[in-house]
Amino acid sequence: MPTKKKPQVTAPKKPTAAAAQARRGELLATAAEVFAEQGYNATTVRAIADHAGMLAGSLYYHFDSKESMLEEILRTFLDELWDGYDTVLASELGPRETLEALVTESFREIDRHRAAVAIYQKESRQLVAQDRFAFLADSQRRFEKAWLSTLEEGVARRVFRADLDVRLTYRFVRDTVWVAASWYRPGGQHSPEEIARQYLSMVLDGIAVRT
Repeated sequence: MPTKKKPQVTAPKKPTAAAAQARRGELLATAAEVFAEQGYNATTVRAIADHAGMLAGSLYYHFDSKESMLEEILRTFLDELWDGYDTVLASELGPRETLEALVTESFREIDRHRAAVAIYQKESRQLVAQDRFAFLADSQRRFEKAWLSTLEEGVARRVFRADLDVRLTYRFVRDTVWVAASWYRPGGQHSPEEIARQYLSMVLDGIAVRT
């Protein structure tokens, strides 16, 4: 009697670098949504894994801790933000045009990284006390300098009112732009550019009918 050949067992194919990177991005997007919804401290690795449809132990194949996930989420967001801001600031626009471009770029970042912005808004005050997240404080200082210098130049060049309190204006613009992460949803009725246009119209021209 001829013996039956044993079926050959092939080892599962190792995912390509591109596939592994794509999966990593998917997991970070999932983690960002969970952090934004539940809060960083209240979120467990198991909760992230459950939302990703995998075992908690499998998540450690991609990340060594939830801290490393949060760091990558925030660094990715801020790196993109500063790529856009630095392009604007290097363009040598007038102060009003610079302000308009910074606001527009901010809303684009909210569109691309809504969950990361929400995390940044809620968690950065506590996170900056940790050495691992010291880059958040550095970014905040750069952010403040960019906006204040734009407003100060506008006042000096008589583009903005002479009686403008630039620090108060900076805080108003900063807070009213970034709070949009709490209600904005990508793919909604308005594009980030349209929201920026409406916002700038209210900030620069007011909402009252001119007589």
